[in-house]
Amino acid sequence: ADAIEAAEVVKAAASCYGPFYIRLSRPKTPIVYPKSYHFTLDKAMTMRQGTDATIIAAGIMVAKALEAADILAKQDIDCRVINMHTLKPLDEATIVEAASETGAIVVAEEHLAQGGLGSRVAQTVTRKKPVPMEFVNLGDRYASSGRAEELLQRYGLTAGDIEESVKSVVKNK
Repeated sequence: ADAIEAAEVVKAAASCYGPFYIRLSRPKTPIVYPKSYHFTLDKAMTMRQGTDATIIAAGIMVAKALEAADILAKQDIDCRVINMHTLKPLDEATIVEAASETGAIVVAEEHLAQGGLGSRVAQTVTRKKPVPMEFVNLGDRYASSGRAEELLQRYGLTAGDIEESVKSVVKNK
């Protein structure tokens, strides 16, 4: 989600035996964690509480999700925001709790539609607590090269895109 989390993830990787995959983004991202933050490998971080819908995000999309939640709050839509920083092990308990308590989920990720966070969350929700879902991702196409903010805009990975997906999923509750 930010540089503070990245440093914590590297420490966690160094303390684990065996292979460890870390995916970092190129652009600078807003700081969303305090310096006192401590990373826990198998536990997602609830960044903001909410009752109307949950936005589950990873990486640079966490800041976009928080921005979207701020915009939606002004429209009386109360969003929970979860940083799902780890895909394996996946914190299924946090996903099920969010589905149960908010009744709608939007997954926001800088990734293809298949095989990433959205797929993992959808599998969990389908098996354990079906609720309406929407996905903000690259779809079924690889991104071209360019400046980070321009690419996020081009591929529909902005706070505004998350906002629209939340409005859509809340209507389907």
